[in-house]
Amino acid sequence: MAELKAAPKTSTAGSASAGKPRNNNNFWLNFIIVAVCVGVAILLYNFVLGNPDNFIDGATKEKPKPGNIMATMYSGGFVVPILMGTLFTLLSFIIERALTIMSAKGKMDGSQFVRKVQYELANKNVKAAIAECDKQSGSVGNVMRAGLLKYDEMIGNSDLDTDQKVANIQKEIEEATALEVPMLEKNLVFLSTIASCATLLGLFGTVLGMIRSFQAMGQAGAPDAGALANGISEALINTALGISTSFFAIIAYNFFTTIIDGITYGIDESGFTLTQSFTGNYK
Repeated sequence: MAELKAAPKTSTAGSASAGKPRNNNNFWLNFIIVAVCVGVAILLYNFVLGNPDNFIDGATKEKPKPGNIMATMYSGGFVVPILMGTLFTLLSFIIERALTIMSAKGKMDGSQFVRKVQYELANKNVKAAIAECDKQSGSVGNVMRAGLLKYDEMIGNSDLDTDQKVANIQKEIEEATALEVPMLEKNLVFLSTIASCATLLGLFGTVLGMIRSFQAMGQAGAPDAGALANGISEALINTALGISTSFFAIIAYNFFTTIIDGITYGIDESGFTLTQSFTGNYK
C-alpha cells in the first residue's frame, strides 16, 4: 500500500493549544459535512443507482440490464453508499483544504517575498517591509508582519539589551506561527483517515461479495448463476470504489503536506531573517 507522508510539524510549544479551540469550534461543521455527504450518497444509491429502469426485473432489482453501470454499482450492496459517502466527504475536504492552503500561500512566492523584506530591512525601512507583508497576504506574510511590528517596537526601546530585544521578536514570531500552522494542518486528519479506511471498507465489501458467490456455488444441484454473478459484482464494485477513494486521498494528502512544508519553511526563514537583521543593524 502507498504510504502517506508524515504530517508537517512545528517546533512551537504553543501550537497545539492554539489550534485546539479552532478544532473544537469546527467539530459540528465537520460533522454536518460528513452527515450530508453520507445522506447524499444514500439518496443517490437508492433513487439513481437503484432506479427500476436500470434493471430487467424492475422493482425486484436483482437482474441489472446488460452494460448498465449504475445497476452494476447498485448490486454492490449496502457498502456502496458508505463508500460513496466516504468519497464525497473526501472531495469536500479536498476542496476546503485547497481553498485554505492556496490562500495561505499568498500572492507572492515565499523566497521572493523574504528577499524583498531583507532588502528593505538592510535599508532600515521597516514600514516598507511591513507593506510587503500586506502585499503577500499569506501565512508567511502574516507571521513576518507580526515579527516586524515587534521589530519596529524594539528599535525604539532603550530599556532592553540586544539579546532581550531579539528574544522578544522571536517570541512574537512563535506566537504568530502558533496561530497559522494549525489552520494549515486542520482537517488533514480526514484525508489520512479516509486513505486508510476506504481500502478496508472496499475489502469488507469484497469479502461479503465473495461469501455470496460461494454460497451460490455451494447450492445443491446446478449453481445459481444469477446469485453467483451478483456476488462477484458486489466484490469487484466495492474493491474498485475502495481502492480509487484511497488513491485520491493519498494523492491529496501528500500534495497538501508538500505545500504546507514549503509554507512552514518560509515561516522559519522569515523568523531567521528578522532576528539576523535586527542583530546586524541594531547591536
